[in-house]
Amino acid sequence: MTDTAPPLGGSPRSAAEIGSQTSAQQVTVRAPGPAELADSPFLRACRREPVPHTPVWFMRQAGRSLPEYRKVREGIAMLDSCRRPDLVTEITLQPVRRHHVDAAIFYSDIVVPLVAIGIGLDIVSGVGPVIDEPIRTAADVERLRPLGPDDVPYVTEAVRSLVGELGAVPLIGFAGAPFTLASYLVEGGPSRTHARTKALMYGRPDVWHALCGRLAQIASAFLRVQVDAGASAVQLFDSWAGALSEADYREYVQPHSARVLADLAETGVPKIHFGVGTAELLPAMGEAGADVVGVDWRTPLSVASGRIGPDKAVQGNLDPAVLLADPHVVEQHVTRVLADGAAAPGHIFNLGHGVLPETDPDVLTRVVELVHERSAQPVTRPN
Repeated sequence: MTDTAPPLGGSPRSAAEIGSQTSAQQVTVRAPGPAELADSPFLRACRREPVPHTPVWFMRQAGRSLPEYRKVREGIAMLDSCRRPDLVTEITLQPVRRHHVDAAIFYSDIVVPLVAIGIGLDIVSGVGPVIDEPIRTAADVERLRPLGPDDVPYVTEAVRSLVGELGAVPLIGFAGAPFTLASYLVEGGPSRTHARTKALMYGRPDVWHALCGRLAQIASAFLRVQVDAGASAVQLFDSWAGALSEADYREYVQPHSARVLADLAETGVPKIHFGVGTAELLPAMGEAGADVVGVDWRTPLSVASGRIGPDKAVQGNLDPAVLLADPHVVEQHVTRVLADGAAAPGHIFNLGHGVLPETDPDVLTRVVELVHERSAQPVTRPN
């Protein structure tokens, strides 16, 4: 039995109209009370509280692995899709309908706030963000102005729409961390070596810190817009932080990520901090101020939790490539991640990076079922 989400008034093309073209299973939508949403397994795990089952969601769960996503995105550029609240709503909801994940993550891109303040760039297929005029001097840094809510009204509209449609499923807002945004801006696009980024960092630390200071404001403002509109948690993505030594991370990066997270402290929403290749950075990332630290597939969660400390939950960390293997292999690895995660004070099941485009959606659905089945336990709450 399926229910279709109600149409969104005022949209050029409503989410319900878009969703009616897909074959994914729909969920019944109802408005939760604040207590019901706060009691969700995902938010309880963020707070390191007992959960009825380990919550699960996937980075890039709304994306190219879903045929319904490919259908609604056909002929629409990435950045254009991020500025359409009807599409953002529909795409964010798709994996919730299909997989019954425990949280939705806002559909956007880490460069959206950069575009909103006037940085010229394009997301090139097969390449990633390409910057028209890279930021490499003190004068270039002056081109970065602060971000305000009026710069991204489409984000506010989409988040409000999603909160109404998701019911008791929490919505995660997100932003790119200052280092990762800086790397794109300095390099002019993706980089394997981050050589220009490091050259600026080492050679002109004054310019580097000025750049990251402005990017910290942009990232925190972008997250604050999402929280003010109703997001229940946030994730700060530092995709390229693993290119740094721990000493360099602490000196050149951690203060700026810490500022982003500190700026959100008064909101009370859980904060997740994630990077790739960050095994040696985990203690420093934990100290930056998040409630949950995301871990990639290279480090067992039990080891990661020991490095991060007892006052943080962990998120992760199935290798995305495992999902391309035979079902029994997937099951073995899911079981292993759950066992490892049980050593942490709180665990949110996720991948160690984003869902690969060639992943079979049915495998993701089965992983959600496995996680819920294998981790189910009674929860005793105080009267």
